[in-house]
Amino acid sequence: MFASKTIETGDKPEFYRELAGQLGGLLHDERDFIANAANLSALVFDLVPNLNWAGFYFLRSNDELVLGPFQGKVACVRIPVGRGVCGAAAAQRRTMLVPDVHAFAGHIACDAASRSELVVPLVKDGKLLGVLDLDSPSPGRFDAEDQVGFEALAAIYVAASDFA
Repeated sequence: MFASKTIETGDKPEFYRELAGQLGGLLHDERDFIANAANLSALVFDLVPNLNWAGFYFLRSNDELVLGPFQGKVACVRIPVGRGVCGAAAAQRRTMLVPDVHAFAGHIACDAASRSELVVPLVKDGKLLGVLDLDSPSPGRFDAEDQVGFEALAAIYVAASDFA
């Protein structure tokens, strides 16, 4: 049975290395992308400070993301590709780090308490699968080190999971 361990370091790169190690152990020998998304969301929500939402949106057609497993308050179910932070990350296939969501044109406010957001696209063999979405109630919560850390976690998730 897997049990997460509190990560006690003030060094962000070390924090994300330890978190990635825990994620690797958690996803070991499990290939189901839904189960893995649920466990990644729970692990991140449990161990990463100052989040109010952590979860997934999966591409279900060429122009729409649909809510997947998450931790946090109820969320928007469908997001058009190209709209909001998640839709922009999907359309551009690049990570979106938004220090102030109120300054992001077209932001979709699923939770009015969210103030900053980090969205990482999930791509496997050149195909967009969806996005990993992280929200915080604090403006400027995410920085370049968080981006690198979450991109590494997303890569572990994509490599461990079968998408069918």
